[in-house]
Amino acid sequence: MRTTSRAAALVVAALAAQVLPAAAQTDVAGTIAKLPPELKAQYDGAPQKVLPSAWDGWAAPKGPWKWCHSESYQGNPWRVAVTNELKRLVDGLIAEGKVSSFEVADSNNDASQQINQIRGFIDKGCTVITSIPGSATALDDAIAAAHDKGIPFVTAAGSVTSPYAVNVDSNYARWGYDMMTAIAGQTGGTANVLLVEGIAGHPIVVQERQGADKALAENPGLKAPRSVNGNWTANVTKTVVLQALATNPAPVDAVWTTGSESRVVAEAFAEAGRPAPLITGSITGDALGYWKANPDKYRFEGNAVLPGWTAQTLFRVAARLLEGQQPRLNTLLIPIPAVHGKDLGEWYQPCMTPDAVSVFPVPPADPMPEEMLNAYFARPAASPGWDYAKVPPACPK
Repeated sequence: MRTTSRAAALVVAALAAQVLPAAAQTDVAGTIAKLPPELKAQYDGAPQKVLPSAWDGWAAPKGPWKWCHSESYQGNPWRVAVTNELKRLVDGLIAEGKVSSFEVADSNNDASQQINQIRGFIDKGCTVITSIPGSATALDDAIAAAHDKGIPFVTAAGSVTSPYAVNVDSNYARWGYDMMTAIAGQTGGTANVLLVEGIAGHPIVVQERQGADKALAENPGLKAPRSVNGNWTANVTKTVVLQALATNPAPVDAVWTTGSESRVVAEAFAEAGRPAPLITGSITGDALGYWKANPDKYRFEGNAVLPGWTAQTLFRVAARLLEGQQPRLNTLLIPIPAVHGKDLGEWYQPCMTPDAVSVFPVPPADPMPEEMLNAYFARPAASPGWDYAKVPPACPK
């Protein structure tokens, strides 16, 4: 029933087709070698093909700029929160007179529709197109068409293979590997693991699974006989987890998840009368609320793949590009903040309840400080319209 293996093959084939001259490869390696240690480490084993930026010598147009955003899915609170935070930030540039308008299109997981919407943005004369792509490869021709018109295409939460895009991403293969390795460490290396993945075929899902499979191969005491797709959506995740438990009477010691649905995973185990498993994934407000109310039913070890900083890094890279700062690489990898079980009390806030599905924690410090982001640009300067101190808190005051 899985389609990620075919998607992975397509990604690999697309990447293999992109052959760089030796000199360009050397330039990429040299650029990465000069990055701060925290960033350089992100490229270790990264599945994305890293190329020189197609926009390193681009002459940015004068403002005000027309900002367009191509979304592939708005069916869960995480994705809606990304769009809302991106709009908040772009609205700040509109207030400063640097941006004339902000337009969003949502293709609802239809790659053909997303391609049509991108081409519509090109026809409208957008100055920049930001995007969460629904496919690693399907959008490449549309991205090339945007490049031909001098329109940068900047992605977040999933790299594309087009050499004309700027991908603001994380090493999700490393994240998938680290989460499975954490399970091995917390369980003494012996556990039955249920895999709960996101949207089948999505670039991030492919990468995360690659990392998980690598860790499983290195830890033969971990067994993962069952994989389900929760589509990064709470009701779908709960349904497929309950179905998996109903058809699998064997003990499940841990759940390796790739989304923000750890609370509903914990609820499913409680409703099925199963012992609380160790759950990985990305921390959320509703999960923290569930943990606070049910400390004996929630065990977590993961990270904070949050919509806030996803939108913020996407915004800052696109805004810097528009100001002519010239990114050095086509793929800018952002570290994912870690959240350990012992840290849950530090992330919990009073507004976080088990029903707070639209509340996402805010890291106490910027996961991507300005001085670190500077290393990715040939002509670095402060990100326009950016101040981490002005990021809205998780709980409104």
